[in-house]
Amino acid sequence: MKPLRTTAIGLALAAAAGAVATAGEITIGTINNGHMLVMQELTAAFEEQNPDIKVNWVTLDEGQLRQRVTTDISTRGGQFDVMTIGMYEVPIWGARDWLVPLEFSDAYDKDDIYDAIRNGLSIDGTMYAAPFYGESSMIMYNMELVQGAGFDGIEDRPSWDTIREIAAAITDRDAGIYGICLRGKPGWGENMAFLGTMAHSFGAQYFNNDWTPAFDSPEWNAAVTFYVEMMNESGPPGSASNSFNEILALMNEGRCGMWIDATIAASLMTDPATSKVAGNLGFAQSPNAGTVERSNWLWAWALAVPAGSNNQDEALRFVEWATSQDYIRLVGETKGWGAVPTGSRQSTYAIEEFAAATAFADAELEAILSATPNPTDTIPYTGVQFAAIPEFQAIGNAVGQEMTAALSGDISVEQALANAQEIADREMRQAGYY
Repeated sequence: MKPLRTTAIGLALAAAAGAVATAGEITIGTINNGHMLVMQELTAAFEEQNPDIKVNWVTLDEGQLRQRVTTDISTRGGQFDVMTIGMYEVPIWGARDWLVPLEFSDAYDKDDIYDAIRNGLSIDGTMYAAPFYGESSMIMYNMELVQGAGFDGIEDRPSWDTIREIAAAITDRDAGIYGICLRGKPGWGENMAFLGTMAHSFGAQYFNNDWTPAFDSPEWNAAVTFYVEMMNESGPPGSASNSFNEILALMNEGRCGMWIDATIAASLMTDPATSKVAGNLGFAQSPNAGTVERSNWLWAWALAVPAGSNNQDEALRFVEWATSQDYIRLVGETKGWGAVPTGSRQSTYAIEEFAAATAFADAELEAILSATPNPTDTIPYTGVQFAAIPEFQAIGNAVGQEMTAALSGDISVEQALANAQEIADREMRQAGYY
């Protein structure tokens, strides 16, 4: 594996992050979504059980978090004792000995974690990160808006043409109602997570068998053209800056008819305390453009301990606590069963209170268990919304900027893809792939 590059900006951010945690304190870097915010709220329960440990939090959006933790771990900066990372980083960083192998008590029950999730966070059977929650992607829709547009609902694995038709029928710009909301904010884990998955459903791929980039293919052109046209017809204004949290807000306000994104979003839309559409949601498996592969990703936001941490024992105790069956029950009993982090443990779906509180559980689990990290036998990489090579982070971020420019109308789809091809070709040549 080749080392990840760091930038002067990234190093400066790391230097500005603050002092390294002292003994008895741990600093946790995480993203600003609902489940992580609940984890922070419940920190007192951990500190009560572990009075020798004080927990500090650094909460960032996805792009900022990825930049900060990548810089910190590659320089062994020691700014974080626990990092929130995912299935892209774990195999790469674990193979470089940048992560501490996880050894927990028998009560933790690693076998309770779904195989696909556990394997994606392991190397040769050893876990290097523990899943806080697991996810795939699926269609989440406002039943009132869909039915009001003349459709009974949305079937599993509809065609993209059907999705576009429904979106156009829902859209009422004068009323501030939009048929479909999709990610547009640039980044390998932002718009490229969605667009990469969508493009695979059109038969596209990131790289050919010889590792040459494939962004100049007819399949990529068809997928991105379709995306841009559909968003111009039926998406909300400002889509080029929309990510997970912005779209979640639009859905919860009842202003968006459909959203295709992480299954974990369902648990954040079905809470009547925060969502106006909590009892009015439908769920379906992801759309397809006629390929034989399913077009849903597989991911886990997971907690890992960097090798540069000076407080590894304390950090490991926190990771074990926050990803345990007991933590899931704590959330259910204190915040409600619809608020528990899902998608990681089989036992969660056997809890009667959880099943009664979650209309989305069956669709979510079907998506997770059906996800295929190897879309076809004709590609050299593993992944759907990403390619599991170190270079993909830089490529995905740069290509994401081009896709956002196309969505904004600043450049054509053809120019965006030509730029993407050039960017990816340069990165892969410099990395020695050909």
